[in-house]
Amino acid sequence: MGKSSSLKSTLAVSLNNYLDAGAIVAGSSGITLWQNYLGLSEMHLGWLNALSANAMGAAIGAIIGGFLADKFGRKFIFTYNLLVYMLGMLIVMFSFSYPMLLGGFLITGISVGIGVPASWTYISESSEVNNRGRNICISQMSWGVGPMLILFFGMLFAPGGYLYAPVESLAHAVIGTEAAQAAVEVFSSRVVFFTLFVVALVAWTLQRQLDESAEFTDQKASDKSSGIVENIKMLFTNKVAVRSVIFLATIYLTWNLVASVMGFFMPHVYETAGGLSNETANMLSCVSWVFVVITTFIISFYVDKVAHRFFYIFGLAAALTAWILVIGGTVTSIAGIWVFTILWGLNNGSSVQVFYALWGSELFPAKFRAGAQGLMFFIVRGLSAVWGLVFTFIYGENGEGFTLAAYCMVALLVISLVVGLIGMPNTRGRSLNDITKERYGENY
Repeated sequence: MGKSSSLKSTLAVSLNNYLDAGAIVAGSSGITLWQNYLGLSEMHLGWLNALSANAMGAAIGAIIGGFLADKFGRKFIFTYNLLVYMLGMLIVMFSFSYPMLLGGFLITGISVGIGVPASWTYISESSEVNNRGRNICISQMSWGVGPMLILFFGMLFAPGGYLYAPVESLAHAVIGTEAAQAAVEVFSSRVVFFTLFVVALVAWTLQRQLDESAEFTDQKASDKSSGIVENIKMLFTNKVAVRSVIFLATIYLTWNLVASVMGFFMPHVYETAGGLSNETANMLSCVSWVFVVITTFIISFYVDKVAHRFFYIFGLAAALTAWILVIGGTVTSIAGIWVFTILWGLNNGSSVQVFYALWGSELFPAKFRAGAQGLMFFIVRGLSAVWGLVFTFIYGENGEGFTLAAYCMVALLVISLVVGLIGMPNTRGRSLNDITKERYGENY
C-alpha cells in the first residue's frame, strides 16, 4: 500500500477515535445538564461513566471486537459496527429517563470498544515501515479533535452560549413553551450528540469502501484453521505474548485510570473545585484538547525518527507536573486552572495511549493481534469503570477530596513512567513481519 493510500485509509479509520473520545466528552460536557434534568446524584453520574465509552461499555465491546476482527477481518468490523454506535446515539438523543440514558451510553460504549482493536490494528498493518508511528499519531490527533470540537459545540450550545437561542427554540417546539427550564437546557446536550451521529454516518460510509488488510488476508491464506478459541489459547499460553500483555496493560492501565477520570469528569471538576460555569468549564476543556492536537501533530513528524523514550518521558512529565500542582492547591485559582489545562493537554498529545496503540499492534502476530489488543482494552477500561465509581467517593460531592485524588493520580502516573522505561521495546523502523519473527519465530 502506497504512502498516499495508507494516509487515506488512516484518516477514514481514525474517525473511530473521534467518535470514541467524542462520545466520552459529549457525556461529560453536558453531564451537569442531564443531572439537573433527571435529578441525578453523584452515584448516578458514576454509573454513567462506568458503563459508557469511557469504561465498561468499551471494555465489553473490545474483547468481543478484537477476536472477531482476527476471525472475520478488520473490514468486517468496519462494515457493521458503526450502525451500533448510531443506535446508541439515537437512544441518548431521545432519552427522557435515567435508564434510557444509561442504556444509550452502554450501547455506544460497546460499539466504541468493538471498533478500537480493529482500528489500531488496521492502521498499523496498512502503514509503511517508516510511517507507522506517524499514522498512529494521526489517529491520536483524531482522538484529540473529537473532544476539542465536541467541547466547542458544547460551549456554543450551552445555556448562555452564542448558539443557545436556536437550541432553546428547538426545545420549545418539541416539548412546549411551558416545559421546565432543566428540560429545555438539556437540549443543548442532545444537539451535541446529534453531531456525533452525523460523523458516525460519514465514517461508516467511508470505512465500508476500505480494502481488507493485506496482512490479515495473507495470514488467513496460510493458516485457515486458526479460529477464535485457538487464538485465545495461543494468546494465554505463549510466554512472549503473556509478557507483552502484562507490560502494555500495566503502562496503559495506570495512565488510563487518570485519563479516563479526566475525560469524563474534567468539566465537572472545573465547575465544582474551580467554581466555574458550565460554559467556561467546557471552554477550558476545549483549550486542553487544542494542545493535544498541536502536540500530537508536531510529534507525528518525528516519532518514526527519534527514540520513543524521549516522547514517552515528555508526556508523563507534563502529567505529573500538572497533578503535583493540584496537590499544591493551585487548581482553585484561574491561573492555576490554566496551567493545569495546558499541562494536561501536552500529556495527552504525547500520551501513553500513542505508544500503547503503536506497540500493541507491533508486539503481537497478525493471527491474534487485534484479539490481544481487545483483551488489554477490556482489562484497562473494565478496571477504569471500577475506578470511576471509586473516584466519586474519593472526590466527594463538591470536590472536598480532590487533593487525595491527586495523590492517587501521581502514584499511578509514576508507575506508568517507570514500567514503560524498563520494558520499552525497540521496534522503530522495523516491519511487523520482522518484529513477529524475532519475538515468536517462523511459525507465527
